[in-house]
Amino acid sequence: MPLATSEFDARAVGLKLAVFDVDGVLTDGRLYLSDEGIETKAFFSRDGLGLKALKNAGIQVALLTARQSRLVTNRGRELGLEHVIQGREDKSAAFSELLDRLGLSDDQTSYAGDDLVDWPVLARSSLSLAPADSDPWIRDRVDWVSQARAGRGAVREMCERILQARDQLDSFRESFR
Repeated sequence: MPLATSEFDARAVGLKLAVFDVDGVLTDGRLYLSDEGIETKAFFSRDGLGLKALKNAGIQVALLTARQSRLVTNRGRELGLEHVIQGREDKSAAFSELLDRLGLSDDQTSYAGDDLVDWPVLARSSLSLAPADSDPWIRDRVDWVSQARAGRGAVREMCERILQARDQLDSFRESFR
């Protein structure tokens, strides 16, 4: 159920960590596999700039995915992300370990996910976010749903909404003048 703007803004102000699922959030969720078993994914460059903007605003950014991929490792490195957690089907346990390591609590986090495997973390986070084309059951239960689709600007929209709530969106945009 979407949050009222004032409640979203209040929660966003307290964020210390923003966590994003990969397949179906940073990508469109399709997996391309060659005959040799080589996997490829497409990332949207504007989403990457949004993640960098959160980092520059003082919010730590993490990727959390049940799959394992060198592509995700490389993308995380390109974006300067310190926390890229892969191969963890129990996302809630991985999320708990990350919070313990960083000394944070659920109420200092946001999580963006698109499918049922993301629900345990979405339900725990202070702000739960989903792309427009997420599983309908998830869309009906998260705090905020983007207008953009996964892998096509949804993450950028999420990042900008958080920055807007923290009164940091204009400074992000002005930094490119």
